[in-house]
Amino acid sequence: MKKLTIIGLGPGSKEYLTIGAMEKMKSSEMIFLRTEKHPVVEYLKTQGITYESFDHVYENQESFDEVYETIVEKIIDLLKEKDVVYAVPGSPFVAEVTVQLLIKRAEKIGLSIEFVPSVSFVEAIFHTLKKDPIKGLKIIDGLQLDHQFPDLETDVIVTQVYNKFVASEMKLKLMEYYPDEYPIVVIRGAGIPNEEKIKNIMLYELDRIEWLDYLTSIYIPKVGDTTLKAYTMNDLLKIMKRLRGKNGCPWDIEQTHDSLKPYVIEEAYEVLEALEEGDMSLLQEELGDLLLQVVFHSQIASEFGDFDIKDVITGIAKKLIMRHPHVFEELHVDGAEEVLKNWEEIKRKEKNEKTYTESLKRIPKSLPALMKSYKVQEKAAKVGFDWDYVEDAIEKVKEELKELLEVYNTEEHDKITEELGDLIFAVVNVARFLKVDPELALNGTINKFIGRFQFIEKTAIKNGKKMEEMSLDEMDELWNMAKIHKN
Repeated sequence: MKKLTIIGLGPGSKEYLTIGAMEKMKSSEMIFLRTEKHPVVEYLKTQGITYESFDHVYENQESFDEVYETIVEKIIDLLKEKDVVYAVPGSPFVAEVTVQLLIKRAEKIGLSIEFVPSVSFVEAIFHTLKKDPIKGLKIIDGLQLDHQFPDLETDVIVTQVYNKFVASEMKLKLMEYYPDEYPIVVIRGAGIPNEEKIKNIMLYELDRIEWLDYLTSIYIPKVGDTTLKAYTMNDLLKIMKRLRGKNGCPWDIEQTHDSLKPYVIEEAYEVLEALEEGDMSLLQEELGDLLLQVVFHSQIASEFGDFDIKDVITGIAKKLIMRHPHVFEELHVDGAEEVLKNWEEIKRKEKNEKTYTESLKRIPKSLPALMKSYKVQEKAAKVGFDWDYVEDAIEKVKEELKELLEVYNTEEHDKITEELGDLIFAVVNVARFLKVDPELALNGTINKFIGRFQFIEKTAIKNGKKMEEMSLDEMDELWNMAKIHKN
């Protein structure tokens, strides 16, 4: 394998060509350009530099990924016979996919690459805008906005605004983060004398400019707090920190992990209620309230040096990766049932559990009793401690009811409590066999009861009666009417 040298042609003007780049090109019999569509190429011709370009590859491939892969393959083939000098627009290390692909290939095949220092289009944009990037700058590929996202807390440069169609797509995606009338700067041919164009516009106007081409980028200044269209997790953390800080909210400052305990449970149940009602607007609001509890506890913990939100996110991310080896590793699974089995085994290893009883004890003590009993039975069933058929579970309910009937009329309150608990536990077992969440089932019954009770009360008032003045038979009759009316 021969030697590969990669140089940059600068952003466009000959003034941005480095001495090293020019000396290398002049001393080479032939250089290979990724594209001939670059303003400095005309100058190279006047200097007697001979070149071939890969522009024909763009015409024969259906996507940019295919273009870049093909160019790399052609360069590798050339290297089998001779040294290659490969020149790219700007700097080899800024927005040059083929260079990154060549670096990866070089590592695999033991290829040595020499790089000649170059100036990128980014430096030209700084010069044009007279901006200092030291206060923060993010550069994103405008063709990759599905995977790369702007940072509203710093200045952003978006590259590759090739044409009006691309600009239209970019505009729509950027408007998910910025206000429609947010000021941006469109820069074409930065650093190229007589070709440089700069226009200050609003974001919504981006695809109305006629002179967009492959030399065009846009500059978006960072967003101030008062102009945010959409807030990020970082924004939420900043707000929470301010609420807990000096001159913050007195109530927020007073809160502790213990004082917030009721709110965690309350917000979780409000999320559940929104899900049951199928109200997506309410669900969005309640998920936000629940997220606030996560952020609140994380902020308090960070103030005491215990952990912060990054630790929380890192912990759950690592856990998800570790517990999904069928996604992130090579493990094969046959369906969701095997996934759950693997999940439980991985959890036991993580917790260093030696016995199955330890996994039962791991179930949170503060869970509602119905939910907790369901989970205990579910875990016990995974090791074979279970009935074979739902009919067996139903027979157990009958058995427990019989035992309750034997003691309910006695004075043995502890025994009555025990037998009643056994009966409820057996009923939960039936629910598990029928794949019914007992918590949801009981909540449904409670809501049904309230609805029927409301029917009785409304009917009584309509008939000029108070409920406390009605007999049980009268109320029972109205109850049956409520059932007919499906209240």
